[in-house]
Amino acid sequence: MMGKDVFIVCLFIFLLLAPLSSFAQNNYTKATFSGGCFWCMEHPFEKLEGVVDVISGYTGGHKESPNYKEVSAGGTGHLEAIQILYDPSKITYSELLDVFWRQIDPTDPGGQFVDRGGQYGTAIFYYTEEQRVSAEKSKEELEESGTFKKPIVTKIRKASKFYKAEDYHQDYHKKNPIRYKYYRNNSGRDQYLKKIWENKIKTESRENHYKNYKKLGEQELSQKLTPLQYEVTQKNGTERPFDNEYWNNKTDGIYVDVVSGEPLFSSLDKYDSGTGWPSFKRPLEPDHITEVEDKSLFMKRTEVRSKYADSHLGHVFPDGPEPTGLRFCINSAALLFISKEDLEKEGYSGYNKLFK
Repeated sequence: MMGKDVFIVCLFIFLLLAPLSSFAQNNYTKATFSGGCFWCMEHPFEKLEGVVDVISGYTGGHKESPNYKEVSAGGTGHLEAIQILYDPSKITYSELLDVFWRQIDPTDPGGQFVDRGGQYGTAIFYYTEEQRVSAEKSKEELEESGTFKKPIVTKIRKASKFYKAEDYHQDYHKKNPIRYKYYRNNSGRDQYLKKIWENKIKTESRENHYKNYKKLGEQELSQKLTPLQYEVTQKNGTERPFDNEYWNNKTDGIYVDVVSGEPLFSSLDKYDSGTGWPSFKRPLEPDHITEVEDKSLFMKRTEVRSKYADSHLGHVFPDGPEPTGLRFCINSAALLFISKEDLEKEGYSGYNKLFK
């Protein structure tokens, strides 16, 4: 009986410790952020792959075991905060920092949105030197990015004891979805974040998409272009009318720079001008076109060139059809045509919507 009792006790201890052992083996890491109302900070992190748990609580103050009433009154020195448990093999601390910055107004020293007072301030609480360095670097990069016109005032502080908030605060967005949405919308947080980050994301997306469009060196140009393409794009040449590749092309698709591939014109804006060269009412991407005054002939003309490759494309004249009244008269030799069927294959899937 004695041996059986020992076995039962050992089995009980094993079962009791097994979850803790499994938890330790997972090697989860903590991150703590303050961004105003902790209700609004939980949800964005819970959605991330690699985040195991997000807990609302209080930290950074001087009172032991504070409650919500005490913290919200502002007398404990604590900030509303969230503590994140995450798997560093699936998501990095730097990625968490990126998400954090996009949930807050880091320039507000007096609180966050409708919630005012130091208890609603913003802060990053680091647990290790590595986290501190990452936080400092992330903050510096945000300052240098020019996203915000005012100084970044979010503090980077050494982590102190974290107190879990009352149960009714945990996962508030799940327990009270209607109240949560009402509060969040009326706080002004979503409107502010949309204003700051929507244009930023679009700009970053465009910059990343266009970063490969560039002017080539002489050796690359000579290898890539035919003699006529080189003469037109690099020497400001003009090809013969009615004897070029695209003057009479009626297929749906887009026209890109033959050197860089940057999108320039669409078949939807192409029309028969009777000149014998491809003619367009307007550019597909106006930002990809630059205009230069051309005095090479007896009259003054406006030359058009591609922005990234700086290719000579042709000229623009004020005798086109409505709605622009312009005629972009372009050399076929400066263009490469991508049919609508090949847009995705050639990396231009974003333009498929034009032809639906």
